[in-house]
Amino acid sequence: MIDRLEKEVDMLERHLQVLRMVIENEPIGIVKMSNETGYPHHKVRYSLRVLEEENLIEPSSQGAITTEETQAFVDDLDGKVEEIVDKLDEMKIEDATAIEG
Repeated sequence: MIDRLEKEVDMLERHLQVLRMVIENEPIGIVKMSNETGYPHHKVRYSLRVLEEENLIEPSSQGAITTEETQAFVDDLDGKVEEIVDKLDEMKIEDATAIEG
């Protein structure tokens, strides 16, 4: 159960790193992103597809570029991450004796 969550967080981290590269270097292609991140081409391609499905990037003849929705997503991101962190903090079992009781 936790392993699955950890894999999802790792994948989200990769998607966000790819998005950051597009924002900072647009237009940018798969090869350059792969070389700079160290992620294999197929993982970069998958992240780009996910970001495109979310309307955060779009393809161009020179490489991936941001969309009109990208900035709003970035503006909301920190707040959403904080909400998730708060939920995860609430799930912690601080006192193992409470389980034994």
